[in-house]
Amino acid sequence: MPKLDHDTLELLLIAVTVICILTQTVLLSIVFASVHKAIKALTNQADEFRANAMPVINNTREFVQRIGPKVEQTANNVAEMSQTLKKNASEISQTIKDGTTKVSASATEIAQRVNAQSTRVDSMVTGALDALDNAAGFVAQTVNKPVRQLSGLLASVKAIVEVLGAPQPPRRTSRTPSQHSSHAVDEQDPQSESVI
Repeated sequence: MPKLDHDTLELLLIAVTVICILTQTVLLSIVFASVHKAIKALTNQADEFRANAMPVINNTREFVQRIGPKVEQTANNVAEMSQTLKKNASEISQTIKDGTTKVSASATEIAQRVNAQSTRVDSMVTGALDALDNAAGFVAQTVNKPVRQLSGLLASVKAIVEVLGAPQPPRRTSRTPSQHSSHAVDEQDPQSESVI
């Protein structure tokens, strides 16, 4: 391998540096061309977007200008309607309160009438039951007294009939002691009598 001297080495390093600078310049030129192309494409797209969006924006602006007074009028109408509804709600609330008061008064009056009628019916039923109890007591007393008298009369008749219908007991005669002893013998041996 040949020996490189200082001049040759210097030339070689300058040549490598020049090649690197040229390569870098080419690469930067390519990057510049790509960025320029991309910027041009973005500009075209922005122009197209502006061209498409501007009519929509203009139409929207015109729509908002046309609708603005109507929206204000609608908002005013809604506010008026809200006030009217609030007024009607308070009137309805008052009407309901009045109706509730009337219904409560009517219910109280009906309850008082029902209470009075139930008290009246209770006193009528109590009076009727007391009268019925008195009548039952009177009837029982009126019927029981003759029945007891009749029962006593029947019991006495029965006793009389039993006494009259019963066989009379044998009459005892007074005996002497000798008769008494023979009678005692007779009583002791009833079979002897039946044999005789």
